[in-house]
Amino acid sequence: MIHAVEEVQASRATLGDYLTLTKPRIIALLVVTAYCAMVVADGRIPPLGLTFFALLGLAMSTAGAHAVNMWYDRDIDAVMSRTRRRPLVTGKIPPQQALWMGIGLELASIALVLWRVNSLTAVWTTIGFLFYVVIYTIWLKRRTPQNIVIGGAAGSIPPLVGWAAVTGHMSVAAWLMFLIIFLWTPPHFWSLALYKRDDYQRAGVPMMPVVRGERSTKWQSAVYAVLLLGASIALYATHVVDVIYLVIALIIGLGFIAVHVPLLREHMPQVRWAKRTFHMSLWYMTGIFFAMVAGGLWR
Repeated sequence: MIHAVEEVQASRATLGDYLTLTKPRIIALLVVTAYCAMVVADGRIPPLGLTFFALLGLAMSTAGAHAVNMWYDRDIDAVMSRTRRRPLVTGKIPPQQALWMGIGLELASIALVLWRVNSLTAVWTTIGFLFYVVIYTIWLKRRTPQNIVIGGAAGSIPPLVGWAAVTGHMSVAAWLMFLIIFLWTPPHFWSLALYKRDDYQRAGVPMMPVVRGERSTKWQSAVYAVLLLGASIALYATHVVDVIYLVIALIIGLGFIAVHVPLLREHMPQVRWAKRTFHMSLWYMTGIFFAMVAGGLWR
C-alpha cells in the first residue's frame, strides 16, 4: 500500500518539483560567484567553452548536494513554515529518488569536469558537495549553533572552483574570495534566522538566535560584518582588482555595517531591521562580486 501511494504521489511530480529539489536560486548565486572569480583570474572574459563546462559542472554538483540535503532534512522541513511545501515533504517525490538523483548529479559533475576542465576543479566541486552534505547537513546543522559559521565554507568554495578552472592552481586572491563569502554567511543566515526563529525552534535546529538569543546573535553578526569589510579590502592589496573595486567595496561594506546599528537597537518581536539586513546581505553579495569583475577587467 505504501509503495502504491508513493507511485501515485510521484506521478504528480512536475519538472518544477525536481527543479525545486535543487534550490535553483542558490545555485544561481553560487554560479555567479564562480564566474566572477574566473573573470578576475583571467583578467578578461574567459573562453566560452571553458566557462560553460566549469559552471555546468558546478551547478550539477550543487544541485546534487541540495537534493541530498532535502532528502536528509525532510523531517524538519515538514515542521518549518518556509519549507513545508517542498516536494519531499508533500510526497510528490519519493525520498530514495531524491537521494539517488543527488548522488547521480554529483558523479556526473565529477566526470564532466574531469573531461572538459581540469582535475583541480573536479576536486573543489567534490569538496563542496561533501562539505555541504556531510559536514553541514549531517554533522553540524542539528548539533551546534556554529552550524552556519563552519558550514558556510561549503558556499564559499565556488570562487575556488572558478579560479581553478582558469588557472589550474590556487592563489591568495582566490582564498580571499572564499573568505569574503565565508564571513558574509553568518550575518546573512542569522538575519534570516532572527525572523524565522520560531521555525527553527519548532524543528529543533540550534540556530544562533534560538540557542544564544537575539542580542548575542546581532552583536556577533556585526563583528562578522566588520571582518567582512577587512577581507574585502585585503583583496585589493593582491592587485588582481583595480581601485574601482576598492571604492565599491568600501561603500557597500560600510553600508552593510551601518544596517547593523538599527538592527542592534531592535528587539523582538520587531523584525523589520532583521529583514532589511537579510535583503541588504543579498545586495552586498551581488555588489561585491560585480565590483570584482569591474575591477578585474579594468586593472
